[in-house]
Amino acid sequence: MNATIRNFGYPATLVREWDHWTALLRPAQPTLGSLILAARSEARAFADLSSEAFAELPQVVGVVEKALQKLISYEKINYLMLMMVDPHVHLHVIPRYDGIRSAPGGPAIVDTGWPKVPALSDATTLSDTQVRAMTAWMKPAFEG
Repeated sequence: MNATIRNFGYPATLVREWDHWTALLRPAQPTLGSLILAARSEARAFADLSSEAFAELPQVVGVVEKALQKLISYEKINYLMLMMVDPHVHLHVIPRYDGIRSAPGGPAIVDTGWPKVPALSDATTLSDTQVRAMTAWMKPAFEG
């Protein structure tokens, strides 16, 4: 695992792995169900990903969107590729909605940026107990 994946709490935050991608619960939740979709390689630029990683990405995005729709009932979804602190290729996956959403064992979270850009600075930081509960709640939706 690259350092970026570890920095986002792997393995405690692991939701699902593919050959070239890893989905992690984002420990700071600007909206409920926010994830990190991280390339498993050492690539530090999007253009440096392997052709196999690019080929797998549509399948991965399909699973992510279907699972988050089932869990969160989002209205829009944002993919942010920031890479300002953590250097390896990764996207912040932010489900967007008007109002509030909650999960078993997790806090109720308002999308304070709706309907504009996500308010990343308003993120709710999950406790270790909440990370475990939310990860366990999310994993089954990503399996099927």
